[in-house]
Amino acid sequence: MTVRAEELAVPPPGVARAYIVENEVTYLAFPLAADAMVIFGGGYAVDVLESLAWLAALDVGYWGDIDTHGFAILNRLRHHVPHARSILMDRATLLAHREQWVREPTPTTVMLDLLDATEQALYRDLVTAEFGPAVRLEQERISFASIDHALAAPPA
Repeated sequence: MTVRAEELAVPPPGVARAYIVENEVTYLAFPLAADAMVIFGGGYAVDVLESLAWLAALDVGYWGDIDTHGFAILNRLRHHVPHARSILMDRATLLAHREQWVREPTPTTVMLDLLDATEQALYRDLVTAEFGPAVRLEQERISFASIDHALAAPPA
Protein backbone atom coordinates (compact mmCIF):
# COMPACT_ATOMS: atom_id res chain seq x y z
CA MET A 1 0.00 0.00 0.00
CA THR A 2 1.15 3.52 -0.63
CA VAL A 3 0.39 6.29 1.84
CA ARG A 4 1.82 9.69 2.63
CA ALA A 5 3.75 9.76 5.91
CA GLU A 6 1.23 12.18 7.45
CA GLU A 7 -1.58 9.70 6.65
CA LEU A 8 0.08 7.02 8.76
CA ALA A 9 -0.61 8.52 12.20
CA VAL A 10 -0.27 5.16 13.99
CA PRO A 11 1.44 1.90 13.07
CA PRO A 12 -0.69 -0.84 11.57
CA PRO A 13 -2.12 -3.17 14.26
CA GLY A 14 0.18 -5.95 15.43
CA VAL A 15 3.38 -4.39 14.11
CA ALA A 16 6.38 -4.61 16.43
CA ARG A 17 9.16 -4.09 13.87
CA ALA A 18 9.73 -1.77 10.96
CA TYR A 19 12.30 -2.32 8.24
CA ILE A 20 13.26 0.77 6.28
CA VAL A 21 14.86 0.09 2.91
CA GLU A 22 16.51 2.48 0.49
CA ASN A 23 15.60 0.91 -2.83
CA GLU A 24 12.17 0.32 -4.40
CA VAL A 25 13.17 -3.07 -5.84
CA THR A 26 14.23 -4.22 -2.39
CA TYR A 27 10.98 -2.90 -0.93
CA LEU A 28 8.91 -4.83 -3.47
CA ALA A 29 10.90 -8.06 -3.03
CA PHE A 30 11.35 -7.89 0.77
CA PRO A 31 10.54 -11.26 2.39
CA LEU A 32 7.46 -11.41 4.57
CA ALA A 33 8.35 -11.06 8.24
CA ALA A 34 5.95 -11.74 11.11
CA ASP A 35 4.77 -8.71 13.08
CA ALA A 36 6.71 -6.39 10.76
CA MET A 37 6.20 -3.75 8.14
CA VAL A 38 8.52 -2.56 5.40
CA ILE A 39 8.89 1.14 4.62
CA PHE A 40 10.39 2.38 1.38
CA GLY A 41 12.55 5.20 2.72
CA GLY A 42 13.61 6.50 -0.67
CA GLY A 43 17.24 7.20 0.13
CA TYR A 44 17.80 10.69 1.48
CA ALA A 45 14.00 11.10 1.72
CA VAL A 46 14.14 9.30 5.10
CA ASP A 47 13.65 12.73 6.70
CA VAL A 48 9.95 12.38 5.90
CA LEU A 49 9.83 9.60 8.52
CA GLU A 50 10.40 12.20 11.23
CA SER A 51 6.62 12.63 11.37
CA LEU A 52 6.20 8.95 12.36
CA ALA A 53 6.84 9.43 16.09
CA TRP A 54 5.48 5.94 16.77
CA LEU A 55 8.65 4.46 15.23
CA ALA A 56 10.24 5.15 18.63
CA ALA A 57 8.19 2.28 20.08
CA LEU A 58 9.21 -0.25 17.42
CA ASP A 59 12.32 -2.28 16.69
CA VAL A 60 13.60 -0.42 13.61
CA GLY A 61 16.05 -1.86 11.13
CA TYR A 62 17.57 0.11 8.27
CA TRP A 63 18.95 -1.60 5.19
CA GLY A 64 20.72 0.54 2.66
CA ASP A 65 23.44 0.09 0.09
CA ILE A 66 26.91 -0.55 1.44
CA ASP A 67 28.45 2.61 0.11
CA THR A 68 29.25 6.04 1.49
CA HIS A 69 25.77 7.40 0.79
CA GLY A 70 24.09 4.36 2.37
CA PHE A 71 25.90 5.17 5.62
CA ALA A 72 25.08 8.88 5.25
CA ILE A 73 21.38 8.00 4.94
CA LEU A 74 21.59 5.71 8.00
CA ASN A 75 23.22 8.57 9.92
CA ARG A 76 20.43 10.94 8.80
CA LEU A 77 17.75 8.45 9.86
CA ARG A 78 19.29 8.18 13.33
CA HIS A 79 18.73 11.90 13.85
CA HIS A 80 15.00 11.03 13.91
CA VAL A 81 15.11 7.37 15.01
CA PRO A 82 18.23 7.06 17.22
CA HIS A 83 17.72 3.36 17.97
CA ALA A 84 17.56 2.29 14.29
CA ARG A 85 19.99 -0.56 13.67
CA SER A 86 21.62 -1.36 10.39
CA ILE A 87 20.94 -4.65 8.64
CA LEU A 88 23.29 -6.22 6.10
CA MET A 89 25.50 -3.12 6.09
CA ASP A 90 28.60 -4.77 7.50
CA ARG A 91 32.07 -5.83 6.40
CA ALA A 92 31.17 -9.56 6.25
CA THR A 93 28.25 -8.90 3.89
CA LEU A 94 30.38 -6.64 1.70
CA LEU A 95 33.21 -9.16 1.43
CA ALA A 96 30.86 -12.12 0.87
CA HIS A 97 29.43 -10.36 -2.20
CA ARG A 98 32.64 -9.12 -3.82
CA GLU A 99 31.52 -10.33 -7.26
CA GLN A 100 28.47 -8.05 -6.97
CA TRP A 101 30.38 -4.83 -6.30
CA VAL A 102 29.82 -1.88 -8.58
CA ARG A 103 31.26 1.60 -8.62
CA GLU A 104 29.68 4.36 -6.53
CA PRO A 105 29.30 7.31 -8.93
CA THR A 106 29.87 10.17 -6.48
CA PRO A 107 31.10 9.02 -3.06
CA THR A 108 30.73 11.36 -0.11
CA THR A 109 33.28 12.04 2.61
CA VAL A 110 31.06 13.90 5.08
CA MET A 111 31.59 13.39 8.80
CA LEU A 112 28.96 11.02 10.18
CA ASP A 113 28.38 11.33 13.91
CA LEU A 114 25.73 8.67 14.59
CA LEU A 115 27.33 5.49 13.26
CA ASP A 116 28.44 2.82 15.70
CA ALA A 117 32.10 1.77 15.81
CA THR A 118 31.85 -1.04 13.24
CA GLU A 119 29.74 1.05 10.86
CA GLN A 120 32.17 3.94 11.25
CA ALA A 121 35.14 1.66 10.49
CA LEU A 122 33.51 0.33 7.32
CA TYR A 123 32.49 3.83 6.23
CA ARG A 124 36.07 5.01 6.76
CA ASP A 125 37.38 2.07 4.70
CA LEU A 126 34.98 2.96 1.87
CA VAL A 127 36.01 6.63 2.00
CA THR A 128 39.73 5.77 1.94
CA ALA A 129 39.29 3.17 -0.84
CA GLU A 130 40.53 0.31 1.35
CA PHE A 131 38.75 -2.18 -0.95
CA GLY A 132 39.34 -0.23 -4.16
CA PRO A 133 38.04 3.02 -5.59
CA ALA A 134 34.37 3.88 -4.97
CA VAL A 135 33.27 0.38 -3.93
CA ARG A 136 29.52 -0.06 -3.68
CA LEU A 137 27.32 -3.05 -2.89
CA GLU A 138 23.75 -2.21 -3.78
CA GLN A 139 21.20 -3.84 -1.52
CA GLU A 140 19.38 -5.53 -4.41
CA ARG A 141 22.60 -7.42 -5.26
CA ILE A 142 22.73 -9.18 -1.88
CA SER A 143 21.69 -12.84 -1.91
CA PHE A 144 18.24 -13.80 -0.65
CA ALA A 145 19.90 -16.37 1.63
CA SER A 146 21.74 -13.51 3.36
CA ILE A 147 18.49 -11.58 3.74
CA ASP A 148 16.64 -14.56 5.20
CA HIS A 149 19.50 -15.20 7.62
CA ALA A 150 19.58 -11.54 8.75
CA LEU A 151 15.83 -11.47 9.32
CA ALA A 152 15.90 -14.72 11.30
CA ALA A 153 18.67 -13.49 13.61
CA PRO A 154 17.57 -11.80 16.84
CA PRO A 155 18.23 -8.05 16.96
CA ALA A 156 21.71 -7.23 18.25
